[in-house]
Parts: sequence; C-alpha cells; structure tokens
Amino acid sequence: MTHKEHILVTAALPYANGSIHLGHLVEYIQTDIWVRFHKLLGNEAYFFCADDTHGTPIMIAARNQGISPEELIEKVKKEHYHDLSSFQIDFTNYHSTNSEENRELATGIFLKLSEKGHIAKREIEQAYCEHDKIFLPDRFIKGTCPKCKAADQYGDSCEVCGSTYSSTELLEPRCSLCGTPPVRRTSLHYFVKLQDFEARLQEWYQQDQHISPAVAKKMEEWFQAGLKDWDISRDGPYFGFLIPGESDKYFYVWLDAPVGYMASALHYFRSIGKEEFFFRFWKSDPDWKIYHFIGKDIMYFHTLFWPAQLLGADYKTPNGVFVHGFLTVNGEKMSKSKGTFILASTFLRHLDSSYLRFYFAGKLSDSLDDLDLSFEDFLNRINSDLVGNLINIFSRSGGAIAKKLDYRLSALDSAGKAILEPIIAKKEAMISLLEQRQYARALREILALGNLINRYINDREPWKLVQEKPEAAREVITVALNGARILALYLKPILPELVQKIEKQLNCPPLTYANLSSFLENHTILPYEHLLQRVDQKSIDAILEESKQTLQEKTAQTTPKGDSSLISLQELQRSELRVGEIVEAKEVAGADKLLQLTINLGELGNRNVFAGIRIAYQASALIGKKCVVVSNLEPRKMRFGVSEAMILATGEGESLSLVIPDRQAKNGDRLK
Repeated sequence: MTHKEHILVTAALPYANGSIHLGHLVEYIQTDIWVRFHKLLGNEAYFFCADDTHGTPIMIAARNQGISPEELIEKVKKEHYHDLSSFQIDFTNYHSTNSEENRELATGIFLKLSEKGHIAKREIEQAYCEHDKIFLPDRFIKGTCPKCKAADQYGDSCEVCGSTYSSTELLEPRCSLCGTPPVRRTSLHYFVKLQDFEARLQEWYQQDQHISPAVAKKMEEWFQAGLKDWDISRDGPYFGFLIPGESDKYFYVWLDAPVGYMASALHYFRSIGKEEFFFRFWKSDPDWKIYHFIGKDIMYFHTLFWPAQLLGADYKTPNGVFVHGFLTVNGEKMSKSKGTFILASTFLRHLDSSYLRFYFAGKLSDSLDDLDLSFEDFLNRINSDLVGNLINIFSRSGGAIAKKLDYRLSALDSAGKAILEPIIAKKEAMISLLEQRQYARALREILALGNLINRYINDREPWKLVQEKPEAAREVITVALNGARILALYLKPILPELVQKIEKQLNCPPLTYANLSSFLENHTILPYEHLLQRVDQKSIDAILEESKQTLQEKTAQTTPKGDSSLISLQELQRSELRVGEIVEAKEVAGADKLLQLTINLGELGNRNVFAGIRIAYQASALIGKKCVVVSNLEPRKMRFGVSEAMILATGEGESLSLVIPDRQAKNGDRLK
C-alpha cells in the first residue's frame, strides 16, 4: 500500500442487546490502531461503525423492559458509543442499522438481486411457539443435544461436544422464553442463490491480500462442501425492515447488518456535503479501498454472503477482510461465574484504558489465533514494559534533572545523533509491521529501543553529572528525550492519549512520520507531569469481584420464563421478606448507580445495603421510607463494602420504584 491513499475501514457492528465487554475491545482496539497509523502516514482514513439493531432478540428484550425497540436501541447505542470512545476508539461516524440510509441501501440491494434473478422463494418448515406467537430462531430453542445428550443446549449447536445440527434434531425442544415445546409450521421465505456467485467469489478471495491464507483455506472448504441458498427473510412479529411488497415479512438481520457499514458512510458523507465520496468508495474508484475487521465467528457472513450481496448489486467488494481470534482470560473462555466476563465500563472504573490498549497491542498479529488476557502477565507487562521501560525515560529525563536545568535542552552533537540513528532507522520496519497488523512485533521493537535509551541514561548517570557538569547532563537528557520522542511517534497509534500528554510536555507539534527527524534542540520543555502509574493486584481483584456482582444482578433481572426459572414452594419459603425502614442513605463515591442504605429491621437490628437505585431516588428523600427487604441473603463483599441484604424494587431507570408494604407494618415484620 502506498502513501496518500483513501481507505474506508470498518469494525463489526456490536449487537444492541448487551454491553461492550473486553472481548469486543480486541477488535475495536485492533482496528483503531490501524486507522490511526494510516492517518499518521498522511492517508485519508475513515473509520465507520454502527449499532446492529434488528432481530427477534431486540424485540423480546424491549418487550421484557416494557419499552419500544426504538427506545431500547437508542439507549444501548449511547452506552456503546460512550464505552468505546472511553477506550480511545476514534470513529469517523457511529450510526445505527435502524436508519433511513440503511433501509434505502438494503432495499436497493434486494431489488437489484431480484431484478437479476438471484432471489428464490420457497416454503420452509420452522419452529413456532404457540404461547409467544412467534417463529423461533435457533438461539431461542433449547433442548438435549442429539449427539452427546447434553441438556440445555441451543437449537443450532452444542456447547459441550461442539456438534452442529438443525433445531428439528434437538431432543425435547422447548421455547427458551416460556418453556413451551414448539410446533412445526411452514412459511414462504426468500433466498439468495449463492451458487450464482461461486466463480466470482472464488476469483475475489484468490486475489492477493484480500484475506489471509488461513481464511482462504476455510473458504475453500466451504466451496468444496457446496454453497447453499441463503435465507434472507423472517416472519413477523420481528423488529427490522419490511421486505418490499410484503406486509408481515422482514429482512433477516444478517442482510441489513453489514449494509450498516455502507449506511454509516453514506450518512457521514451526506452530512459533510461529499456524497460522491460514498460512490467512489463503494462503486466507481478502484483506488479507494475498503477494509473490514471482524472476528472469526462471522467469517462465513463476511467472506460469502456479504461479497455476494455486493457483487449482485453492482457494488465493489472489499479489498481486505482482516480476521482475528477470540479473547480468553487466564487461559480459559470468559466466565461470568469467575468474574472474567468483564464489561468495558467495569474495567474503566478501576484502570486507565491505555493499559488495555498496550496489553492487547502486545498480543495482536494478523493471525486467527485466540488472544489470552493473563492478569499475571498483564501486571508484568504494564509495570515492567510500559511504566518501567517507556514511561521511565520521560520521568527520569524530563523530571527532577530537567528541572535543575531549567527544562532547557541543548543542541545534539555528532555522538548524540549517532545514538539516535538506530532509533530513526526503525521507521520503515515500524511502518511495515503496523501496516501488516503485526502489532506485537512492532511493540517488541519499540521496547528494545526503549531499553537502548535506558542503558544510555544509566551509563552516563545524569543525576550525578547535573551536580558538577550540568551541560554534560543537559546533553544526556537532550539525547534521551529526542530518542523518547521518536518512540512516542511509534507508540502514537497504540496509546494516543498518553502520547498527547507527551507531546504537551515536550512542548512540540503533534508527532507524524513526516516530522520524525525534526530534533528538539536548544528547546524548552514543560515541567514534568505524571503520565501513568503502576498497576497493583488490588485493582485486578476489584475488577473480578465487581464483574461477579454485575453478573448476579443482571441474572436476577433477566432470567427468562420457563422451567429453568421455576422454583419450588420450599425454595420460596427459604426467603425471608421483612419490612424495613431506611434510617440513613448516602451516595457512593465512584459508583454512579449505587446508594448506601442503613435499614432498620426491628429486633434484627440495622443492615447495610448497597442498592442500584440512585437514578430514581435522591438519598435524602429515602430517609424514613419503609421498604421490603430480603433479610436472609448471604452478605456480598463489594468494592465499596459489604452488602448485608437486598431491597425489592420494580421498573427500570428513572421509573424504578421501591416495593413499599401496605398499611402500618412494623420494622422487622416478616411478609407471608
């Protein structure tokens, strides 16, 4: 790839039925680093994304919350954008698949496919829940695996033995919403005839750099197995776009979801008055390139269905589909019970986002291999490599020693420039590694250069020189900070916020590859300000503990109806519901949803309770109120203290309301 190119980059669209977690962030950080790198080269690089908002799960989640799907997806979109932006992800535009641009483009693609004869219609048999009055997607059917007989498996695959099957093969199937066994019903559906595109798809994936050899190998397996028609319709009720000419049949979410890439771009280019850019990227200009970053779980959609849609509708196919592996934590699949299913917002409450960007960069390459987050390794890499190596150069050279020298640097002599030569010489290697998404190798090179500068400082001991030979000390810190400035440029796509602070302290223009050799000579820097601190084990423990609490709270709120949620009368009788009076209430620093309550339970005394009701109640307004308390709940250790009971409430958000006992119930009375 040459410089001064126009590139359009996308990351997979997060689904609007859950929060952003660390597994998502692997991809967004990988993509963001690549886009920022290209901007540093001087390329016109655009980063588009959107929330994926359609489908049965969205419809049902909204219904369970008592709000419309539109209200749900708007709320989730704000949360997603906030969390992603907090990890320094810099989107050109963040949109929604439930947009007029997406409706326009998805409908146009469908009509073009129909016009060219690539759409087939036929009756198919599906699972239908007579209780909930909906056709059930595979993920809304549970039962016993037909292969290994494991219970409570989804309708398309078994998480125990890994087998795949159709929902009709599942033993003892039931609707995961209500527990009712589904019946079979037939319905007319629309299909894209994928075989029509087989030759053109093979030609596309065999072109250089479009996909990796590992992905090409997988595609070849799919071609050998034979391409099947792709069902692109769903029956109502369904949240999505109606198919033209139909009154109760909708586009399947996987038809319009990738179109969301195009819709986000169209929305942006229209908003800046450059709609012709959209067509140059997606239609007319072969030199304007398109690149997708995705996880390996959605390869099939992005390397078969998506390019087939584009080919059939006369759009350009992507120039590259870059696929990454999954995230594991401490060598295992992310676990909610162990607290390793960590939300982005939970991580941010305890640690700076730069730490995760640095750690992920040190693990990422262009392969499909899974990436492991080992917290022991995380602590070592942050404390030794980031803080102990790279940050150390700035704190040693720009701190107390620079202060004694009035923060003024000297000129570089030939010996000083010789020290910097190997650092400058890494420029082309660094560009090549970042361009090829070999971030781990690039970071190893940066750390090796950091070691070189630290050795230079150690050998010359400027903290001693500054007492007797201040000008010699000035020469040392001038060389060290000029070398560190180049390392900051190499780090800039990975740690943009940190490098922005470094640019400020060095009192220099924004770093780019174009000004790499513009040395800081006879130059005054600003007083040193703290950049990043070491991470301690307490922060990690707090993240894991809070993640367990988050899971428990969400499980209690979202357990679906059905036999898995039913409890016996004996189990119910074990719960002690008692009347309590709130005698003290205060806000919890660092937790925007929690209030800390002291609740009097009569003869049982006072209980300390942390309750997520701050959005609906002011602390002062709660004092003296009666409430219903689960008094025999096992105490839970939280980051802010121990919660000794649970209060009952109903509703969501600002409409949340405490359950208040009727009549003149006394503190400590047990409800029956």
